[in-house]
Amino acid sequence: MKSILFIVITSLTLFALNNDEIEKTIKVFGNCNMCKNRIEEALKIPEVKYAKWNKRTKLLKIIYSNSISLDSLEKRISAAGHDTENYKAPDNIYNTLPECCLYRNNSNTH
Repeated sequence: MKSILFIVITSLTLFALNNDEIEKTIKVFGNCNMCKNRIEEALKIPEVKYAKWNKRTKLLKIIYSNSISLDSLEKRISAAGHDTENYKAPDNIYNTLPECCLYRNNSNTH
């Protein structure tokens, strides 16, 4: 039943996409709900239609306009203090995160 529901939701999502929108899922590192809020907040720009991060899987689903690149979105996330597969957050920003958000040496989610 879950598989059927997943297929239906995925189909509806793809159907709803405009030709100028792109859907991607990328790995973003973090630990908790504060991380989730920070990651999603970094993408609250007009070009991003949807951004949802899962703290268990560390996957971020994004739907965004083709007027912006995935590369620039990953840079925004890293500038907020979170590593992606392609960009490492600057140490000076990462080190200012709350202790529970320091994912590089601590993978505990809460």
